[in-house]
Amino acid sequence: MKGSIIITTHNRPHSLRRSIASAFAAGRHVEVIVVDDASTDETAKLCASIEGIEYVRVERNQGVAGARNIGLLASRGEFISFLDDDDLRLPNSLDQQIEALSKSPAAMLCYAQAIPQTQTGEPGPPFPAACPQGDVFWELLERNFIPCGSVVFRRECVTRVGLLDDRISRIDDWDLWLRITELFPVVSLEAPVLIWRQPTRASSQGSSDTIDVIHLAISHFRKSCLRLPRVVNATRRQRRDSWRAFSLNFADHLAWEAFRSLYFANVRRAWTCACTLLRLHPIVFIHLWRSGTRASAINAFIAQRFTSPEIESVKIRLKEIRSIPDSR
Repeated sequence: MKGSIIITTHNRPHSLRRSIASAFAAGRHVEVIVVDDASTDETAKLCASIEGIEYVRVERNQGVAGARNIGLLASRGEFISFLDDDDLRLPNSLDQQIEALSKSPAAMLCYAQAIPQTQTGEPGPPFPAACPQGDVFWELLERNFIPCGSVVFRRECVTRVGLLDDRISRIDDWDLWLRITELFPVVSLEAPVLIWRQPTRASSQGSSDTIDVIHLAISHFRKSCLRLPRVVNATRRQRRDSWRAFSLNFADHLAWEAFRSLYFANVRRAWTCACTLLRLHPIVFIHLWRSGTRASAINAFIAQRFTSPEIESVKIRLKEIRSIPDSR
């Protein structure tokens, strides 16, 4: 059974070659599709030098969701996975997930853990820490705990739920997982399958601006998620509880981002986060400010940044990736 890994890229040839090599190493029968989203550098020349890939170029920038859709339409595999152009698939990981799906015919999606990695190469603990399976729709509605590059899904489910929504790039994957999990159960592997490069504001990654992504997610929840049939048919209490959990999750993100910005002396960004938090959840904002949580949060951030006891164990996983060659 063939799996297709779709890599979308725009002006980042310096990381693309290793991403492609890791995709080939992820399975025995893998189709690697590279969608060049109107790059203006040497990306086309690089791809021409790599044997075995299916190269698709678009002349007008489509954004990540539009480019992924083009890759989906060009792919032929029974199983599909997306890979960002600076992330790395672990060896044999695609085959492991296809095997898990083959053992669960009712499931349409398999996800697993990812190892976050900073721009300087420092690993963090695998995410998510726990990987629920079965009916995860309501949990996923409250927060997106599924790393995009860790997902393998059956091609046939696209005919039921449709393509990615190219109007909401940056949260397009979460929206697709919601539409799939609304109808079908999922399986999971509680093991890393991906080295997940963490975005920064200087990295040009679409998810790098936390505040913009949060605004987009809140708008999408209110305008689209609440209209999903399963949500519409739920009790009023279930809808209210889901919104409360969703908004509190983003309130936590905003508070953390505000503390982080203060730590790095970015007062303007901290103020923007605080104002957004005040509009989203004024009670949480007031509680954080009055309770002294701000001090403990800053201390926790410093501790996580400089003394992570789990980093050494995660480095063992990284050794697998270092054996991947620069080209196929």
